[in-house]
Amino acid sequence: MTNSNTGIYIAAVGAYAPRFRISADEFRAAWGQFHAAGVNEKAVPEADEDALTMAYEAGKRALDAAGNPEVAFLAFASTTPPMAEEDLTARLGGMLGVPETATRHVFTGSTRAGTRALMAGLSAGPWDEGVGLVVAADCPRGNPDSAEEHGAGAGSAAFVLDADGPASIVQQAEYASEFPGTRFRGTGEGTVEGLGVTGYDRQAFSETLAGAVGQLDFDAEAVEAACVQAPNGKRPYRAAGALGVGTEEIQAGALVHELGDTGAASVPLSLAKAFADGHERILVASFGSGAGADALLVEAGDVPTSAALDGDDPISYAEYLRKRGDLTSGPPSGGGAYVSVPSWRRTLDQRHRLLAGKCPDCGTLNFPPEGACSGCKTLVEYDEVQLTGTGTIEAVTTISQGGAPPEFAEQQSKSGDFDVAIVALDGPDGGTASAPAQVTGTATGTLEIGDSVETTMRKIYTQEGVTRYGFKIRPQ
Repeated sequence: MTNSNTGIYIAAVGAYAPRFRISADEFRAAWGQFHAAGVNEKAVPEADEDALTMAYEAGKRALDAAGNPEVAFLAFASTTPPMAEEDLTARLGGMLGVPETATRHVFTGSTRAGTRALMAGLSAGPWDEGVGLVVAADCPRGNPDSAEEHGAGAGSAAFVLDADGPASIVQQAEYASEFPGTRFRGTGEGTVEGLGVTGYDRQAFSETLAGAVGQLDFDAEAVEAACVQAPNGKRPYRAAGALGVGTEEIQAGALVHELGDTGAASVPLSLAKAFADGHERILVASFGSGAGADALLVEAGDVPTSAALDGDDPISYAEYLRKRGDLTSGPPSGGGAYVSVPSWRRTLDQRHRLLAGKCPDCGTLNFPPEGACSGCKTLVEYDEVQLTGTGTIEAVTTISQGGAPPEFAEQQSKSGDFDVAIVALDGPDGGTASAPAQVTGTATGTLEIGDSVETTMRKIYTQEGVTRYGFKIRPQ
């Protein structure tokens, strides 16, 4: 156990969950029963979302809340990284504008990974220049009739760490004890499983968490919120006695009832909620099968928090299966506008960081910054300008079923019709640059000419096993 603050504080927080929700009743109608106790509904990723894009959503919000400082340390935690072998902090860092020289770490393999990453960030600083950014994002999956699948949700949370800030980790501890089979996923498998031995699972959960929390020296009556790992909506409450807190404190940090089991992001999301609700004394207890646990005692003031956790788009069970890709046949073979990975990489400054060119002769913004100036029609060497990420719709249309280019056919089979638009993206000092973009985050036909939009990062398409990520637009 560490009893003192490491000199690193939580300076700001961001949190995100997909807008789609499926209710427990939809599962009951499909299966005749629902295995995820205490989960009323859960968040469902869109066809163009994964753990990496959700990490971007939370990371961007956290950095915005902190005033967009430079990042010197980046950690990404997930049990469902979109690539089993690839350093995804390179892509995430590119999307967020993290310097190429920043220290980076990936944490995976356990639902405890979110707090593992946070504790690593706390011990890594302070940094000579810049801040730390720790992001946890997850979207677990299970077998269709399993408790793991019925409870599996999605979401992300991010923390900016600095040498000064309103939230301090005053104590931390960890504990591990052998409990094989409580939750596992074989190499190369896409779904988590469990033995389903209820008493054994509860014992592993409660005893391991208690082993970590028991090392902390604190007044349980002073705790206002307890952020406890939530594989379902009842397990955290059953562990309340072993942790020395009440059900009201667990309820104060709970998001599982409306988001489902968010895996490695479960406890980070609960901590973000506790900060947003103004709780000052917070107990953090995360669990990973195997089994291991982390415990943190947090003292907080007014933590800048930017969260987008509300879901307003209910979907049916059939739509849920479609978005998961269970009812689709995958991408078509051949055809489409092939863009090699090296060619795609050369455009990442535009696709990820919205780098445009300003004509030195007439001041017109050009996106992408190549070819003749769209204003004065002359070939010039552009001045580099980063667009703001906001803009206005200039034209919009809907791509209906069968109308998508082959590279977008799989996305359309999962999500249905989608809109594409020409958007005038705002420059940092006035002016705009027009660019085509797919619309996401809203129903088709929602946007009209003149509407304000903002950019976000999503999957564009996948070829040769490599997913191309880039900006899309959504209502501001």
